Amino acid sequence: MKTSDLREECARQLTSQSARAASFSAFVGLDGFVDEIVHAVDKRENSREYTRLPTITSFAERIAGAAGRSTNIEMVAQRIKLGGNGPIMANALATLGPKVTYVGALGYPNLHPVFESLSKRAQVHTIAEPGYTDAAEFLDGKVMLVKSTSLSEITWENIDKRLGRDRFLKHFTSADLVAFVNWTMIPYMTEIWEALHREACPAVKGPRRKLFFDLADPEKRPDDDIARALQLISDFQRCFDVILGVNEKEATEIAEALGIPDHGHSPEGLSELAREIHAKLQIDTLMVHPVTYALAVSGAKVDLVQGPVIMKPVITTGAGDHFNSGFCLGKLLGFDNEFSLLMGVSTSGYYVKTGQSPEIKDLVGLMTNWPAK
Repeated sequence: MKTSDLREECARQLTSQSARAASFSAFVGLDGFVDEIVHAVDKRENSREYTRLPTITSFAERIAGAAGRSTNIEMVAQRIKLGGNGPIMANALATLGPKVTYVGALGYPNLHPVFESLSKRAQVHTIAEPGYTDAAEFLDGKVMLVKSTSLSEITWENIDKRLGRDRFLKHFTSADLVAFVNWTMIPYMTEIWEALHREACPAVKGPRRKLFFDLADPEKRPDDDIARALQLISDFQRCFDVILGVNEKEATEIAEALGIPDHGHSPEGLSELAREIHAKLQIDTLMVHPVTYALAVSGAKVDLVQGPVIMKPVITTGAGDHFNSGFCLGKLLGFDNEFSLLMGVSTSGYYVKTGQSPEIKDLVGLMTNWPAK
């Protein structure tokens, strides 16, 4: 199917099935951050006007130039918003229609005000204080400066004490989609997964449901930790249809932990890398989302879809989490990987273009009037 025909057919099917989105339930966790989006100043013209450091390379060169001497780099706040892979994904999913329950680090014992908008769209339970992020955005990516020690409060013991083990397990064993994200920043997430294997999975019955994972930039974790997490993710396939979502950088880091050689950064090389990771993990679906396209592997088949071209992005922090929400909704609707990928890149593209999480009608509009060079 030609790309334009693919978008037209996906938009048609999405329109015809949009009412079904509200029939699904999603259970998402477990992180939470207060994000401050910032720009790094290159030259300040006056109290109001400045030029920004445009790229991560220029930012790195400025820092490297200060070695042995020191410097200061002014950061200008653009906005403060709810953050964390989980809250952003949950907020995006709820905007698309499913009934969402969120458990995570949203402030404890009281909800942090930045998450009030999420609490109006979803049922939220807070079990820990949030982390804090300065998200320095550049034209070619972003640098996340994170303070996350509070996430060490996210433990199986605190889930039991502050939410209730039975409530947590009820959501885990009944939601149409369960999503656990940001394993990297949550020190005890592996132990939580082990507890779920031990206490919940033996009792899981009925139709197979979707279980989504996003490790979230595992570079700082030892290979042994990554390999253990991946084994647990693979083991969940016994009772769920497991989806693992990664960006390009995360794909290479996971491959390294699994002993899979790098195949280069072309779409063909990344497709082969994804195929080998998928074969090693033996999960239902692996999807990889670089900046300009996305691909997914189920069985031995790789599907690849180009994303929209957004020339002047309003925001990039959270784009991957929006992709995840769109892709997962596509899978809930029973779409194949190609349509689900298109749902993902459209959800992400709309968010990057407007700074807002889309509704289904917005996705249909984007597919119909596709941004291109």
